[in-house]
Amino acid sequence: MDYQSYFSTHREQHLNELGELLKIPSISALSEHKGDVLKAAEWIADALRRAGMEGVEIHPTAGHPVVYAEHLHAPGKPTVLVYGHYDVQPVDPLNLWETPPFEPSIRNGKLYARGATDDKGQVFMHIKAVEALLKQEKQLPVNIKFCVEGEEEVTSPNLPSFLEANQEKLAADCILISDTALLAPGKPAICIGLRGLCALEISLHTANTDLHSGTFGGGVPNALHAMVSLLASLHDEKGRITVEGFYEGVPELTPELREEFAKQQFDEEKLKRDLGLETLYGEEGYSFVERTGARPTLELNGVWGGFQGEGTKTVLPKEAHAKITCRLVGDQDPQATIDRIERHLRAHLQPGATLSVKATEKARAFSIDPSDPMLQKAADAYAAVYGTRALFTKDGGSIPIVETLSRVLSAPAVMMGFGLPDENLHAPNEHFNLENFDKGLLTIVHYLKSL
Repeated sequence: MDYQSYFSTHREQHLNELGELLKIPSISALSEHKGDVLKAAEWIADALRRAGMEGVEIHPTAGHPVVYAEHLHAPGKPTVLVYGHYDVQPVDPLNLWETPPFEPSIRNGKLYARGATDDKGQVFMHIKAVEALLKQEKQLPVNIKFCVEGEEEVTSPNLPSFLEANQEKLAADCILISDTALLAPGKPAICIGLRGLCALEISLHTANTDLHSGTFGGGVPNALHAMVSLLASLHDEKGRITVEGFYEGVPELTPELREEFAKQQFDEEKLKRDLGLETLYGEEGYSFVERTGARPTLELNGVWGGFQGEGTKTVLPKEAHAKITCRLVGDQDPQATIDRIERHLRAHLQPGATLSVKATEKARAFSIDPSDPMLQKAADAYAAVYGTRALFTKDGGSIPIVETLSRVLSAPAVMMGFGLPDENLHAPNEHFNLENFDKGLLTIVHYLKSL
């Protein structure tokens, strides 16, 4: 079957359909868009029905719904569960978008819209690949199930309970996910590791009111001084995290893994130029890709307190605040990591200050052996279409639900992404390179047929 001709003939129609989905502002984090999120779920369900999928259901949850579909007419063949999400990130700041985020626009071979690459565009490709197989061959080479959720951008709070309650319905031989990126144009990658996550907010208080810096300065605690000192104690001068027990469960990098990282031929000098940096920074003894793919981190995401208006205000602030996130690897336990950080903070707190700690997100790291046949066939599928076999990489980000999916369903997660690292996901002017839309459709078809 000539799938290249098929997709070329239907390309305009497919992009118009994707444009309809991208117009829906399905922002899961904002309650005023609850109706839009449901509308996007209904759109996905309709698209699955039109593609020929059966048993299409919209499952309510305590938050946003999960869309399920199946096509189980290949006895004795593997079952593939396609996972993705139809919710998107907020769009602020609006003034930085060149075109409105929910008015899709194609410029220079790129489709611009919120959700274009993360993850509506990539989920849509799987629906169209299945539709193409059914139209061309009247049957699917494998059994297919879809599980498309509406809460990935808010850490999937309700999907774990849905998975636990529907293990038999969702049972599969592999979980196919397209929510990651190629290394660079023409350089496909299959992610075999995602870092975990834990997050906390800390608030520090001193006096019961802000104080005059002339009358009280030098004689009482200053909340900002105490906060800066506390945060500075979290790392040493070599970039290593000083929290006792933080590295428990962190695997050492094997020579084989370091060799796989080196194959990426990552250009650190180009990165510095692109980011306007004189030097990179991080844990001593590791390259950039090792630091961001296979080592844990503790990062400050926000620090604030005191006067921030125009001019000067001679004041000693009574409180200061900070937000911290950690990326975790190996067997690091998110809650144990939060507990260790809290103990460190309390042990290093300046006299006269009190501290409160609030834990927020928590997710375990994910890792899979690249020798798994499902992953090897995926690398072969990229080679057939891109002319280059995919490298196996570890991603610095976190997709918390991947570890849960793989563990609960006891199936390998195959992360076949078709985005690019510079497509502004989560930022203004998010876009999807249409070259990878075209090649991605062919790669998915090739992969499913190879199974």
